[in-house]
Amino acid sequence: MKLEISGKSILIVEDSTTTRALIKAIIEEIGDVNIIEAGSGFEALKLLPTQNFNLVITDINMPDINGLELISFIKNNPRYSHIPLIIISTERSEEDKKRGIALGAMAYITKPFKAQELQEIIQQAFAHESI
Repeated sequence: MKLEISGKSILIVEDSTTTRALIKAIIEEIGDVNIIEAGSGFEALKLLPTQNFNLVITDINMPDINGLELISFIKNNPRYSHIPLIIISTERSEEDKKRGIALGAMAYITKPFKAQELQEIIQQAFAHESI
């Protein structure tokens, strides 16, 4: 299934190069998008002003700035607060999930995850964006 997502920019924030490559491959199956990768929350903060991102996918456990701090920054900054956020993490506690959603993430996916699950959530993010 190809989505109408051509020209969209997605920022993947994940310290594991293997997981970043997996997420990128899953996204590339559903459409032709511009994918930018960051290996840490700090790197993501440096990349945010460089493009108009349509979606941010972030891990929680990362060096320097963690994913929850990154989400808080994005959602509290008027320049970026409109960007949908998806968390992909090994953290399975309900507390972490609730906190991520409360901070502004639209979805919380636990690792390991199915490609179709991520693709469906990305589709929801872009469907919501076009409303």
